[in-house]
Amino acid sequence: MTTTTPPVTLDDVRSAAARLRGVAHRTPVLRSRTLDALAGADTFLKCENQQRVGAFKFRGAYHAASRLTPEQLSRGIAAYSSGNHAQAVALAARELGTTAVIVMPEDAPPSKRAATAGYGAEIVTYDRYTGDRVAVAEALAAERGLSLIPPYEHPHVIAGQGTAALELVEETGPLDTLIAPVGGGGLIAGSATAVKGLHAGTRVIGVEPEAGDDTKRSLEAGRRVTVPVPRTIADGQALHTPGELTFSLNRRLLDGIVLVSDDEIRDAMRFAFERLKTVLEPSGATPLAALLTGRAGPLTGRVGVILSGGNVDAERFARLCGTPR
Repeated sequence: MTTTTPPVTLDDVRSAAARLRGVAHRTPVLRSRTLDALAGADTFLKCENQQRVGAFKFRGAYHAASRLTPEQLSRGIAAYSSGNHAQAVALAARELGTTAVIVMPEDAPPSKRAATAGYGAEIVTYDRYTGDRVAVAEALAAERGLSLIPPYEHPHVIAGQGTAALELVEETGPLDTLIAPVGGGGLIAGSATAVKGLHAGTRVIGVEPEAGDDTKRSLEAGRRVTVPVPRTIADGQALHTPGELTFSLNRRLLDGIVLVSDDEIRDAMRFAFERLKTVLEPSGATPLAALLTGRAGPLTGRVGVILSGGNVDAERFARLCGTPR
């Protein structure tokens, strides 16, 4: 009998955690009796909006960059991202004494673009509706001899992202359900690897914006499906097809995907600000929206929720949340 070892394992996540110790923040876990009552379960919110660069992305970016050879680091790093991975790679490069070139969409949130430049990265822009960011970044990396760190299609990135869930379980104990956002699929793939590796019975539920349901459709079809480029306030989840590597993990590990609307995301951002006293960007609020709307289904026991990021400037936050529906 032969067995196939998955591309990312619990041991890989644990190894990533060791590399990130003392570099990434061990982010807090927030509790709320109000949310517990609304959800009908004991909820534990992993606040990756308080991670370095304001999002979980630093975990995977730094872990992948730290595993490059000295020669690779001396030549520099390339990446493509709408914002959070861009900032994460830029900061990881600075921490490791190298340079970064980031391919970003022209309509990336100004705050994320400014933060990326602030960490010292060079920014190259493209049109997300007509251009191919992967092709642009791969050509740039080949031309300049840079090491490309993708936002999710890399086992070291996935293992790094999974350390958020590993920390959550270390602090709270076994979970009955874990809820996390799904964009390219790296966070939830790493998270599912961690929590199911520790406790096989944990259910893992992903959350996508209604306009960007590529992973849900792909799981239902049993193959990767491409949708039109999503137009949603959740810019970090505005992808049109799941990654090949992440999908290979998620089709095996996920117990379901639920969808939330832009209005429901706004409501969740407002709830987080007013009741939880924390700021979430739209993508970071989608799991909370799934809880508040009941979309995550009937929940019991202990429920972990990864609040993936908080990178939203004051003007955009006020515009999105200022007037209740």
